[in-house]
Amino acid sequence: MSMIRPITVRPAVSEDRAAIRIVEARAFGRDDEADLVEALVAAGDDVLELVAEQDGRIVGHVLFTRLKVRGAAQDISAVALAPLAVLPEFRNAGIGSALVEEAHRLLQGRGETLSVVLGDPAYYRRFGYSHARAAGFDSVFQCAELMALAWGDAPFEGRLVYAPAFGAEAAG
Repeated sequence: MSMIRPITVRPAVSEDRAAIRIVEARAFGRDDEADLVEALVAAGDDVLELVAEQDGRIVGHVLFTRLKVRGAAQDISAVALAPLAVLPEFRNAGIGSALVEEAHRLLQGRGETLSVVLGDPAYYRRFGYSHARAAGFDSVFQCAELMALAWGDAPFEGRLVYAPAFGAEAAG
């Protein structure tokens, strides 16, 4: 009988950078997401970054960055979930869910009202994300995988303006 070892979810610290890079690169099988995370954090566009740790080893990571919803009257602040990564050998153990759920709890506590994600609908629906909630937004990423989750008084339309590291078209 195998024992399930506990996972700790905590805020990322600067000493975690190398381990976060490894998690991102191994989870996606390439360096693109790891490079994106480094660029977003270096630019100060991170809003919330959490890691999942087991026995002192970082096995998962999630990053939320600042997103603006550009409207007719004024820009509204929101967050973008990107990326979420778990080491391949630790998948299907609830680590991604633990990261997202704790992040959502903290973001709501800070007064955030809208989160947007580009990802697998079957996965992100479990947290309340839906394409229907994101369908009214103008975005270079607009597709069935663009989903949103609102916790309060959040806009239903406007242009999604991402941090510059996501690319010129997304940031424009």
